[in-house]
Amino acid sequence: MTSFEPKDLTTAKLHGYLLSAVAPRPIAFASTIDANGNANLSPFSFFNVFSANPPIMIFSPARRVRDNTTKHTLENAEATKEVVINVVNYNIVQQMSLSSTEYGKGINEFDKAGLTMVKSDIVKPFRVAESPVQFECKVNEIVKLGTEGGAGNLIICEVVKLHINDAVLNEKGSIDQEKLDLVSRAGGSYYSRAKSGFFEIPKPLTTLGIGVDMLPVAIKNSKILTGNDLGLLANVEALPTQESIEAFVKEHDITSLTEVEKHKKAQNLLSYGDVEKAWKVLLS
Repeated sequence: MTSFEPKDLTTAKLHGYLLSAVAPRPIAFASTIDANGNANLSPFSFFNVFSANPPIMIFSPARRVRDNTTKHTLENAEATKEVVINVVNYNIVQQMSLSSTEYGKGINEFDKAGLTMVKSDIVKPFRVAESPVQFECKVNEIVKLGTEGGAGNLIICEVVKLHINDAVLNEKGSIDQEKLDLVSRAGGSYYSRAKSGFFEIPKPLTTLGIGVDMLPVAIKNSKILTGNDLGLLANVEALPTQESIEAFVKEHDITSLTEVEKHKKAQNLLSYGDVEKAWKVLLS
């Protein structure tokens, strides 16, 4: 067995070991607003529920390891003392992943991820309409665990209202775990689906993906492509060139396809992770 003392490891290496070994972890899809009312949305896997009376949840936006900066979610929670914690199921996992891209301050990740903002009843941050369970919370306390890169900040939230989609309830009014179909986080690029186990999602680009809001209207409003499909398509830095699209069309002879057929073919390519070819089909 290989053994370490934390002081002998770099923070990045220790961080990797911790996240890979302590898994799977539930995901807090946290919606906040800044002092000017700008919406922010970001996922955190340092998260769990800790009390039912009072109903308390805690999540932790850590200081960035690479440059010791703080995340917008933490800054917003400090400023407004409110947050909405949305759960993540398999239907929105790609969009959730896309939202973790480090867009600039003031950029609305709801738009970038193609998710719908719903006005909350008690707090000011918006809820994620596509999330099957949403918790409106007041921030009771923020506990700072350190001042160096990698240090956590425990945001202790009290649930003041919860919203549950009827589609995930059984005949007794309880949540059906099969219907809920939650997703959790593991180490590296790995996630776990509660119903079937581990699967992998490529991390969002270190550069900025174009975002769902920048997709052509016909694609964004497709009756065929799902939210996950749009999340994959939006996680590209740039669209294929016209020259590469024309070469692809000549090679594959897809000019006779209807729009619906193109969307179905693109969806099939996305199921195999071939985002580039899917884009070329859609833009042909």
